[in-house]
Amino acid sequence: MTQAIPAAGRIITALDVETKDQALALVRELDQASLFKVGLELFTAEGPSLLQEIKALGKAVFLDLKLHDIPNTVGEAARIGVRRGARMMTIHTSGGGEMMARAAATTAEEAAKLGRERPILLGVTILTSLKNDDLASIGMTPDTSGQVLRLAALAKASGMTGVVCSAQEIEIVRREVGPGFLIVTPGIRPAWAAAQDQKRIMTPALAVEKGSDYLVVGRPITQAASPAEAFARIVAELS
Repeated sequence: MTQAIPAAGRIITALDVETKDQALALVRELDQASLFKVGLELFTAEGPSLLQEIKALGKAVFLDLKLHDIPNTVGEAARIGVRRGARMMTIHTSGGGEMMARAAATTAEEAAKLGRERPILLGVTILTSLKNDDLASIGMTPDTSGQVLRLAALAKASGMTGVVCSAQEIEIVRREVGPGFLIVTPGIRPAWAAAQDQKRIMTPALAVEKGSDYLVVGRPITQAASPAEAFARIVAELS
């Protein structure tokens, strides 16, 4: 069963745009939204100062960089994410338990030092663009669900707050990790939106019904003729 989160609060709007001006225009337009994802493309283009500009508009930031390196490097990068005000951050679970544990420790330490709430740390399991054949091609067991389950359990044991997994794995992950461990689901497409490049997708209402806590929605909102109307339409579907 999902946590008691308001419908609008479940939606993480992905700022998959190229410039700060485009991103901030969307943030300003989406009054009903509270949480925005800054991913690799936008972060590379504009840098960490963008996080503080979004925060200054009264919104929270999901910093989705999928950190994956040696434990010390990931730990210190996550520490800086706390300083920059990220409310959520992603860590690649395939980097191992020590790496995730270091990130959990450094973010807790930095948040305590700054008098802030520790950010939500999410372990990324298997990218939603990958299928069984793709896993086999990189030398992994061609069992997407099994890999997701294994990595979700490792994330919980290593101190993560939750995981990112496709909607297809929500139910098995919830059974594995139990209540209270967050599940964030990308690849969310309302019934009226095209699938585009995500292969393991689901509608917002069904994803929440299955147990997802937060839903990452990008182009169905950001590329709509009216992003605010598209956002409101998804909220209505969830409500």
